[in-house]
Amino acid sequence: MLVAEKIGASGVELLQRAGFEVEFGTGWDRAELEARIADFDGIVIRSATQVDADLLAKADRLRAVARAGVGVDNVDVEAATRRGVVVANAPQSNVITAAEHTLALLLALARNVPQAHASLVGGAWDRNRFTGVELHEKVLGVIGFGRIGQLVAHRARGFGMRVIGYDVYLSEERFRELGAERASSPDEVYAVADFITLHLPKNAETEGFLNAAAFAKMKDGVRILNVARGPLVVDDDLKAALDSGKVAGAALDVFRTEPVTDHPLFGYPNVVVTPHLGASTAEATDRAGVQAAEQLVAALSGGAVTSAVNIPAIAAEDLEAVGPFLGLCNSLGRIAAALAPGTSVDALDVEFLGRIGERDVRLLTIQVVKGLLTGHTDEPVNDVNAGTLAEERGIAIAERKSPQARDFTDLVRVRLRSGTELTRVVGTVLGRRNRPHLLEAWGSRFNVQLEPHLAVFRYRDRPGMLGRVGTALGEAGINIVSAAVGLRPGDEQADEAVMIVTTDTVVPADVLGSIQGGANFVAARAVSL
Repeated sequence: MLVAEKIGASGVELLQRAGFEVEFGTGWDRAELEARIADFDGIVIRSATQVDADLLAKADRLRAVARAGVGVDNVDVEAATRRGVVVANAPQSNVITAAEHTLALLLALARNVPQAHASLVGGAWDRNRFTGVELHEKVLGVIGFGRIGQLVAHRARGFGMRVIGYDVYLSEERFRELGAERASSPDEVYAVADFITLHLPKNAETEGFLNAAAFAKMKDGVRILNVARGPLVVDDDLKAALDSGKVAGAALDVFRTEPVTDHPLFGYPNVVVTPHLGASTAEATDRAGVQAAEQLVAALSGGAVTSAVNIPAIAAEDLEAVGPFLGLCNSLGRIAAALAPGTSVDALDVEFLGRIGERDVRLLTIQVVKGLLTGHTDEPVNDVNAGTLAEERGIAIAERKSPQARDFTDLVRVRLRSGTELTRVVGTVLGRRNRPHLLEAWGSRFNVQLEPHLAVFRYRDRPGMLGRVGTALGEAGINIVSAAVGLRPGDEQADEAVMIVTTDTVVPADVLGSIQGGANFVAARAVSL
């Protein structure tokens, strides 16, 4: 067993107690690592060691890689999977630490602790200058109610705060269990929150989440906290909001580029900053090492690897049969999420019909869940943690199978329940190359091959609607790859129709909004798969 980077002593001791011979390579350079990697069955890393395809090609005995931390950005997971190497991480190692640091900044921001400290050690006794505000009976808005957001909410209620949270991918019941109010939109949080804390993932949808438009909707004197990702906040817009007095203060642990020592908000008297300390405690470091060691022991002794990020093992014959459906199922989850009304996600039902219904389809259900949650949780979603993340959010998952299917050899039906509303999408794979096809969405049937980018429109069935969409996309420089139109099954006289177009690039939100705002359009969604 190779420990390539420094981890807590308890993690090393766990490996030794399990009977593994441990060798330390913390001082090795890349050349030595490449020369020695063939001697080891497992390796523990943190963030500095790059376990890429070249290194894996030299690791003849390697069966497991464990990262003592969140994420596996420095591991070529695809190459490891091809070689049968289990890759695991320690995704829960820093959630408590991050939540506690959020509370530390919350208190520091409310009571001006760092400013008062600097003033006093600088020789001034200036009590009036640093008068703060109480947390008791204040409203804390939590944007992103994943593991960290939930821990923050629980602790904030201990201070007597009222908590209101926004997270579409969390059930109504889970909010009730946590004693928090569920907002149906960020605007509902902005309207009432005295403090707002961000706990979102960074992706195309969330980058710049707090911008000038968001600040304008907030209460005067709101205070902002970001212990998640720097790019979630538009720095210039936050600065303007602080300068105008709209925002009374901010506490930032993360920044758009790091490390940084000359940020425009450094030196502001009402801004508290820390150098990305959200995960920096001795306990978190120790916990990460222990969790990584536990995963390595499990992987090498036949145990359950609970935080593996590559495909869980299923029978070879089943994997061969379900393999062509993996991408389809992930896409159906993403499409269902995009077409849902956006109020909540309460239940997911996945049905497999035809020959595929005779196989072990657990991996396919996981792909649907992954598609549903990807980009909407505060940690990466993978094949192992998808079910756990859904359970934590109170999303009930049901899997059903039947050996019969109508019209097609195989069908996958996905039903997503949001409150009292149901969103259903249906798909299959066709041809020798198993191309994924979408067969039903928004209550209408058609048959269109899925491409990386698509847009779906619901509209009143009038002549020229397809042409209007094509013109709008063309003017935006977006090429349509394919298009299909469908009416509601069994209701050819229905006034509404659904159109799906696949495109060569993503349809920007402003273009989508412009089309949706046109006469006779009811709704529009864009999805990138």
